[in-house]
Formats: sequence, C-alpha cells, structure tokens
Amino acid sequence: MNITLFGATGRVGSVILENALSNQHSVRVLVRDSSKLNIKRDGLLVKEGNVLNETDIASSLTGSDVVISSLNTAGTTVLSDSMPFIIKHMKAQGIHRIITIGTAGILQARSAPHLYRFQSSESKRKSTRDAEEHLRAFLLLRDSGLEWTVVCPTYLPIGERIGHYRYEKDFLPDDPSSISIYDTADFAYNQLFSNEFIGSRVGITY
Repeated sequence: MNITLFGATGRVGSVILENALSNQHSVRVLVRDSSKLNIKRDGLLVKEGNVLNETDIASSLTGSDVVISSLNTAGTTVLSDSMPFIIKHMKAQGIHRIITIGTAGILQARSAPHLYRFQSSESKRKSTRDAEEHLRAFLLLRDSGLEWTVVCPTYLPIGERIGHYRYEKDFLPDDPSSISIYDTADFAYNQLFSNEFIGSRVGITY
C-alpha cells in the first residue's frame, strides 16, 4: 500500500510511520525539517515542505492509495487551513480514504448529545481553542465526500503499548482515563484495513 502521512515527526505520527514501514508499505511524508526525522528505511520517501503550501500537498499525494494525518494544532489554524488542500488534491488524484487524529473534545457529549464534548461539562479543559480547531477540520472532512475516519483519543501521554483499550463510534466510552500514543497510533493504523468506522469519529480510551 502507498501511504501519504502528514505529521510524521509528531508523537503519534512517528509511531504510525514505524508501523507502516515495519509492514513493508511505501510511505511518503511531508515535513518542514527532514533533520527531525532520523530514519532511513526502504519504502520511505521524505519531502521537505509545508502543509500550508498547496503545491507541497499535491506532490506529496502523488501515487498514494490512502492518507493519514496526525497533524496537531500547535496553537495555530494549521489543521483547518491545510485540510481544504488535502481534500481538493485527494479528489483530483482519485484518493478516497483518509484517517486523521482528532481529539475527544469533538465527540458528542454523552450527557448532552446535541453538544460536542468540549462544549459540555464533560470536558475539563479550560481552553477550547484546540478543540475548536479540530472541529473546523472535522467539519471539512465530514462534508468532503471522502471515506474519512477521525480517531479521537482522550488524554494522551506517551505511555506504553498495552494493546487493550475501549473505543466507541462518535462518543467517548464511559469513565475515560487516558490512552498512550502507541495504542492510539496502532488503532489509527489498523483503520487502513477496516471499513467499520468510515464516515465516523471514534473515541478511544483505556
């Protein structure tokens, strides 16, 4: 499988990259600084560039079958600014499947299903800025016509790979705690081979 991965130098993205390469997939990554990606492996093509540059997005997608994005907000609007380019050029190149990493804040609130969690008392975060940015990106995906899945972890320490966790479509499972970057990345990677959550957000926690 030919995969385009955005966010490959991040905590979750680096684990997804390792999973894909270990399973002999070809991976194209777009990074701002290739020196931060201290890995040289068969099947890996590294392109320096910026996800806010439409030309860089288009060239990164060339020849790919699927897209994974583990970009984070970094306190900016990078998710919502880059998503229109990703959607546009996926469609132009006939790529249908995209898996992204979101946040539990954009799942529906169990106590008030008409609200997102970040809008409800279920969220303990004082700032909603990152959740609002993730929501903007999610809404663009939702209306894109692509085969999308947004993996929405709760509190995300580095942790360790446990291999057992709970997940639920569009909601966070009851009594959530945390989920490691490894189990989050493994779950997201495995969505490449599953149709179960196409067109859905998925809440994931231990």
